[in-house]
Amino acid sequence: MDARVIAVGAGKGGVGKSTVALNLARALRTQGAVGVLDLDFYGPNIPSMVGIEHEKWTTNWTLAGPSMRRFKPVLREDLAIVSTGFVLGEDQPFGVDSMTAGLIAKQFIHGVAWPDLQYLVVDLPPGTSTVQQILVRELKCAGALVVVTPELVAHLDARKAVQMFRSLKIRVIGAIENMSAGNCPHCGQAISIFPSAPHDRSIWSMGVQKLAEIPLQIAGPSSKPTVGGLDPSLALLYQQLADRVVADLTT
Repeated sequence: MDARVIAVGAGKGGVGKSTVALNLARALRTQGAVGVLDLDFYGPNIPSMVGIEHEKWTTNWTLAGPSMRRFKPVLREDLAIVSTGFVLGEDQPFGVDSMTAGLIAKQFIHGVAWPDLQYLVVDLPPGTSTVQQILVRELKCAGALVVVTPELVAHLDARKAVQMFRSLKIRVIGAIENMSAGNCPHCGQAISIFPSAPHDRSIWSMGVQKLAEIPLQIAGPSSKPTVGGLDPSLALLYQQLADRVVADLTT
C-alpha cells in the first residue's frame, strides 16, 4: 500500500480523538481515495459514527497467516474503513496482553486488501504503552497528529504522546485543540469550556504547531459528528485542517 499514513493519537481518552480522525478523513476525500483504520481496541467508536452495529462477541480470534485470504474494508461515505469494532461486540472488553494485542494489530495493518489509497488515517488507542508503540512502528507513518483539549491534565498526557512519537522518529505534524470553546445556545457568545493549561506545561511549549481549534458543538440527540453536517463552519475548519496536513506532507 502506497498511501500516506497519518496517525491520530492522544495522551488520554475522552478528548475526541476518534471524531477528529473520522472528520479529517472525510475532509481528505477532496484529495483522492481515503481509508480509515480504527485500531482503538479499547474503545472502537468509528463503526457507530458511520452507522455500523456489531453486537456479537468474538470468543475465538484466529491470527491470519501469509497464505490466508485478506479481508476487505467496509465502504461507507466513500471511505474504506477497517475497525476492531467490526470484530468486537459493542460492549465487549478487549482483555489481552500487549504481545497478543500487537499480533492482532499487525493482522489489521498487513492483512487487509486495501484499495489504492492516497491517504490512510489511523485512529490509535489513547496512551503511550507498548501497544501504541508496536502500532506506530508497524504503520510506517508519514506523520502524526495529536488531539488535546485545553485543560492541564490533557496537555500533560499529550506531552507524553508527543515524546513517544518523537522517540520513535515519527514526525509530529501538529496538534488539534478539540472542544476549545462553545457557543452559548442562548446568546451565541463563545465561552470557554475548560480552563486553559499554563503555556509552559502545554504541548505548545514543546514546539508543537497548533493546526486547528475545534469548538464544542452543542447539538441535539440526533446530530452526528460529520463534515457534511448542520454546521458549515465546522466543515470548513476540518477542510482547512485537511489542507494544512496535505500541504505539510507534500512539501
